[in-house]
Amino acid sequence: MEDIIHLLPDSVANQIAAGEVVQRPASIVKELVENSLDAGARNIQVLVTDGGRTCVQVIDDGKGMSETDARLAFERHATSKILNASDLFALTTMGFRGEALASIAAVAQVELKTRRPDDEVGTRILISGSKVDLQEPTACPVGSNFAVRNLFFNVPARRKFLKSNQVELTNVVADFERIVLTHPEISFTLYNNGAELHRLPQSNIKQRIADVFGKKINSELIPVDVETSLVTITGFVAQPESSKKRGLHQFFFVNGRYMRHPYFHSAVMHAYENLIPVGDHVSYFIYLSVDPSAIDVNVHPTKTEIKFDNEQAIWQVLAAAVREGLGRYHSVPIIEFDTADKPDIPVLMYGDPKPASPIPVSVKTDYNPFNFTPSHNAPSDILPSYDEALRRNTIAAADATQQTLWQQPRESELPVVDSQMPFFQYKGRYIVMPTGSGLIVVDQHRAHVCVLFDQYMSNLFQQQGVAQGLLFPEVVQFSRQESIVIDDIQPDLEYIGFELTNLGGGSYSLTGVPSGIEGIDPVSLLHDLVAVAAESGCAKDKVHRAIALTMARSVAIVYGQVLTDDEVRLLLQQLFALPSPKYTPDGKLVYALIDQSTFDKNFK
Repeated sequence: MEDIIHLLPDSVANQIAAGEVVQRPASIVKELVENSLDAGARNIQVLVTDGGRTCVQVIDDGKGMSETDARLAFERHATSKILNASDLFALTTMGFRGEALASIAAVAQVELKTRRPDDEVGTRILISGSKVDLQEPTACPVGSNFAVRNLFFNVPARRKFLKSNQVELTNVVADFERIVLTHPEISFTLYNNGAELHRLPQSNIKQRIADVFGKKINSELIPVDVETSLVTITGFVAQPESSKKRGLHQFFFVNGRYMRHPYFHSAVMHAYENLIPVGDHVSYFIYLSVDPSAIDVNVHPTKTEIKFDNEQAIWQVLAAAVREGLGRYHSVPIIEFDTADKPDIPVLMYGDPKPASPIPVSVKTDYNPFNFTPSHNAPSDILPSYDEALRRNTIAAADATQQTLWQQPRESELPVVDSQMPFFQYKGRYIVMPTGSGLIVVDQHRAHVCVLFDQYMSNLFQQQGVAQGLLFPEVVQFSRQESIVIDDIQPDLEYIGFELTNLGGGSYSLTGVPSGIEGIDPVSLLHDLVAVAAESGCAKDKVHRAIALTMARSVAIVYGQVLTDDEVRLLLQQLFALPSPKYTPDGKLVYALIDQSTFDKNFK
């Protein structure tokens, strides 16, 4: 029999490697800008066309390359960053594998112009699908100018899976912002189709954050600064008052490199425990500096997953540093303990015949924020709550973890909601009613979310919404990423009643809002709608569902609201008339059953 194992051609191997390194135009921006940083550039320009689908161009004033280096840079595993395996444990550069340029050249048409300061002329190279078409001397400024055109031109299947220009541009801006936040000492500019999106002069960290995300965030930031033998932590966290559920800016950086780290995210949120509403989060910009030998960045081709030798110890230092920052700048609410000559404020509970006794408060005078042990709420495998699971996974998990106390009533066991049906409202949150096999408990807020979501999906996008004009128009500020999403979904927003005028620079004038949202902050609602649209990838059907769900959550009755008997009956009738009343659209349980056998067992 003939041998069947053979070596793949370099062109095929490069295309395989490109599948890991080059996923979309944003990947090209990331790799090329990081190369510019490693080359010592002080000014970097990024120009994209059609969100990067047509062209990505990165121009820098770094040290440039010789004629030989320019040609060799496109070979696999060709790099100036490391010489041997031991260098991986002392990395000070952004790149080190030597795969990026070879991978990019394998799936695109690349033009490079580069010149060193001491050279009279530079070098121009044209490469298409790993094949060098031209190499010649050329006149060009010092530095490098990469132009990457027609990404995936020779891999139609990959090109077909690229998203719309707006979605790809959003990803380009996201990767660009992650890089510029770590290098405020360098000047950056970003253009799309000739329009300037970012012009960032040299500055400090706080000013760079404000330049990227708007001046409003500047007043919300609290500095964090701690230095230990294990890690140095600097940066900023947001005030608790600025917490919200979506549209947050949360960044971790280690040794000048952006990273994702759910475990460290839990440390930050642990410091905000009892300071922000449940389910809310805050923005933060955390910069960690550690010994390069104590981390491993060679885990994933994107280099955003990083392993630490002492994760648990750093978790403790990080949580304590954020706590100390919050306390130092008086962001933690102050409790007044001097109650002399002041009347006690009674706390009345439902059904109590008299006010409850005051609860004594103890104060720890020797409290040290750096001496504490993480609670059971912060295990090493915790995931960030902002990264919501898919609906089917959430429902499966909810079913799997149901206690024996709670059962799922069958449709035949659901009560008939009429004027004779007995029920009572418990703590303004739950509606409790009897059925043949026990008691059904309904979460009134979630029930109303289900009802409103169904109504919005049936009516919101089927007919033009009525806009209610504002007496005094409000100016709403969005980040560059949000502005891109706004431009894509603005027709949908206007259809349901929002009237927006683009003022430029990420500012919009809000002159009208949908009728029926009285009592809701329209600016916060608008930010939530833009955030969920960005999360859904701007796909039309997903955007409609996201808008309907966000508005349902905003308008639904709040916890603690006491309903009249007629309001309860109407809510239950509408809920049980839905095709799927058991779960909210995002997979949260709406009602459950306390079985009769539970009562019998406890009263034997």
